[in-house]
Amino acid sequence: MEVLHTPVLLEETISYLAPRGDGKQLMIDATLGEGGHSEAFLERFPGLAIIGIDADPFIQEKAKKRFEKFGSRIRFYSGWSEDFFDGFPAGQSRPNTVLFDLGISMYHYEQSGRGFSFRKDEYLDMRIDPNRGKTAAGLVAALSEKDFADLLWNNAGERYSRRIARSVAEAKRRGEVTTTGALAECVRTAVPAAYRRGPVHPATKTFQALRIAVNGELEKLPRTLEKALDLLEEGGRIGVISFHSAEDRIVKFFFRGKSGGCTCPPSEPICRCGGKPVITVLTRKAVSAGREEIRRNPPSRSARLRVAEKLRKEEA
Repeated sequence: MEVLHTPVLLEETISYLAPRGDGKQLMIDATLGEGGHSEAFLERFPGLAIIGIDADPFIQEKAKKRFEKFGSRIRFYSGWSEDFFDGFPAGQSRPNTVLFDLGISMYHYEQSGRGFSFRKDEYLDMRIDPNRGKTAAGLVAALSEKDFADLLWNNAGERYSRRIARSVAEAKRRGEVTTTGALAECVRTAVPAAYRRGPVHPATKTFQALRIAVNGELEKLPRTLEKALDLLEEGGRIGVISFHSAEDRIVKFFFRGKSGGCTCPPSEPICRCGGKPVITVLTRKAVSAGREEIRRNPPSRSARLRVAEKLRKEEA
């Protein structure tokens, strides 16, 4: 049975990022996934065109079928959004809107077969781009007990990181830990009984931390935001939906830094940018889902939306 991903904070995202003027604008969906947000934008704003980016070629094929009805109003880029922004053709009209939805699609959990979910016993792959990089199984095999514990704490704030890392190390001494079932069992035996009985599966943060590491999500994010903002048309808006505190913190401080005064590098002897902010932040606090959306779409409970408007181009 095919499960379709439900986009989170859809109405809030549209409210902040809706095209202004005649609506004949370009939007970059930097993390297209199954395309829930982009489909809604294309349906509501007939003058809008979109470029959809995704590093997973399989989910992009699903999205292409979904978007056939929109014809040439949507184009696709297969790869990481950071690479897309790097290679954006000089002279082409720049985007008026950039949207990042940093969550993982329901497709990855339910249909990809790549070990994103502890609810199925699958090989620990976890690569969004299945053709590049080290798998989660390879990472688990390579990391020392200390490094694995640090990864769980730094990427997901797992409070029992050291106990889980010790359990994984013991399991590795008996054989390989290469499946979701084996990893989830390591977590289950390591954490206290009360933690196992909590409302959230005890392996949630362990799987989250591994996925983040495999795909370099936290390392890529600041660079990608910088390049997206640089490409964005002046007066355009950038919106970012994040799903855990480490991501949201990066977005929050990135926006804060660009909305302050001087943005010249510390090495500059004098200010060359005029001390003016590059953006204005439109969301004083991150926007979160309401009670009704959380009831209808539980993954939205951890979603946070931050939006900013570009005021000027930052000096090099």
